[in-house]
Amino acid sequence: MLIDARNSALLVVDVQGRLVPAVAGWQTLLDHVIWLIRVARRLEVPVLACEQYPQGLGPTHPAVAAELPAGCIASKVHFSAVAGACHGLDLQGGPVQYVVCGMETHVCVLQTVIELLATGKQVFVVDEAVGSRRDADKALALQRMRDAGASIVSREMVAFEWLRRADSEVFREVSRAFLR
Repeated sequence: MLIDARNSALLVVDVQGRLVPAVAGWQTLLDHVIWLIRVARRLEVPVLACEQYPQGLGPTHPAVAAELPAGCIASKVHFSAVAGACHGLDLQGGPVQYVVCGMETHVCVLQTVIELLATGKQVFVVDEAVGSRRDADKALALQRMRDAGASIVSREMVAFEWLRRADSEVFREVSRAFLR
């Protein structure tokens, strides 16, 4: 199955200021999350975000928060955004597909993805836009999500599938701005 811009949303999981510096390759992770948000917004794909216990881990990293649409951040205490009822993810309806990025891969991302799959959603986890404190935890989580039915994808796979065609002005614009 391909990712369909008309039937998907980008879900940004827990990219919070206090935790970001502890994540392996954190600057690259931030850059890739911001890239995904910008592409999604340009293509009018809904963007949703959540924060895990912001009283303890702080708010969404300022560089990420600056790119997010107003009012799209939901707080949670459950590790899973589905169990935390963020954005109605625990209910029927909404997008059929979710493109997921964020942290930590082996905790909040993993639990969110497994529960999205259990609700019948198609889930695409962006390999270079998820992170954990330890690379081994990230690798184990990606394999577990793949085994559960999630597709592990790259940022460019997401962008090209959202775009679908090369014969439009929006393709040329996105290509110049994001795909060079």
